Amino acid sequence: MASQQDVPDEYLDGYVQAVADASATGRRLTRDELDARRALGERAAEAGLGLRALVAAHLARTHTGNIGTRVTVDAVVAAGAQAIDAFAEGYERAQRQTMRREEAARREFIDDLLYGRSDLGKLAERAERFGLRLSGEHAIAVARGDSAYEEGDTVAREVERAVIARFGNRNILLTTKEGRLVCIAPGYQYEVLAYFAKQAYAAADGGGQVAIGRPQSGPGGVVQSYEEALGALDLATRLGLDTPVLRSADLLVYPVLTRDRQAMTDLVHHTLGPLHQARGGAQPLIDTLMAYFDAGCVSAEAARQLSLSVRAFTYRLARIHQLTGIDPAIPADRYTLQTAVIGARLLDWPADSA
Repeated sequence: MASQQDVPDEYLDGYVQAVADASATGRRLTRDELDARRALGERAAEAGLGLRALVAAHLARTHTGNIGTRVTVDAVVAAGAQAIDAFAEGYERAQRQTMRREEAARREFIDDLLYGRSDLGKLAERAERFGLRLSGEHAIAVARGDSAYEEGDTVAREVERAVIARFGNRNILLTTKEGRLVCIAPGYQYEVLAYFAKQAYAAADGGGQVAIGRPQSGPGGVVQSYEEALGALDLATRLGLDTPVLRSADLLVYPVLTRDRQAMTDLVHHTLGPLHQARGGAQPLIDTLMAYFDAGCVSAEAARQLSLSVRAFTYRLARIHQLTGIDPAIPADRYTLQTAVIGARLLDWPADSA
């Protein structure tokens, strides 16, 4: 940062004369004089000079004796304060405008990066401005909370400070997108995303969930990793998964199962459709199967989850066997039932059976 000795005279131009003229009569600085100070403040900010050094240079000029000998100290101080305040106002206004332009450019870059809406070569060039080198692998973590995250809100700032304090900001980008926190990091630095996930979950008081996409190469890979993370969050919602941190690599079986949606729909209707004949409909028996599989096929644990006696739970399993002709106790049958139950979750069946 420049010292007061490094401040060019052009940014002090007219200061002594304006203060001298105003303090000689005790008047306030005119609008033109104030506007001139504001304009110089804007120019100084755009030139990258430090405000503290600029203020110090102004104060030094005030004490050179050039103001005049027939003026009171109070008058000089009052006129100098007006001039410096106007200069600082212009400086801060220019800084705000620069910050808005930078933020707009950053948001535009993030939109283009995550949605792949720009030429990949130009996107890679723009990325270097924000500390990213897209030639290598990157992975993305996406965090959601009970409420939407906004850029600059308390949680977003806390998480960003924690991550940057530990890893620095080189080749790491944190932002918000559509109410979620997003962290982009090199694919080989998985510890960055793991730490981000830990901080985001803690900042949300345990009410959030984080998904991590697989490392992918190049600018297009960033989009793919981002979409994988979003897909993992969507799967968690549809399947009722409450795991704090989801890894898309651990959930690859689900996209495979749903790749042929018609085949999955046929499997669900053919396998589970007969459960509609049960008293109370299919849903209680679907819940029974979900609890059974989630509990590792341990009836006692599944019964506890559903607040049922073991006898009542085993009766339900027997009823499922009776209606479907498929026995959950037989491994081959169990695989068919479990796949159908997963499909029911993904298809929101039977609620969306139409």
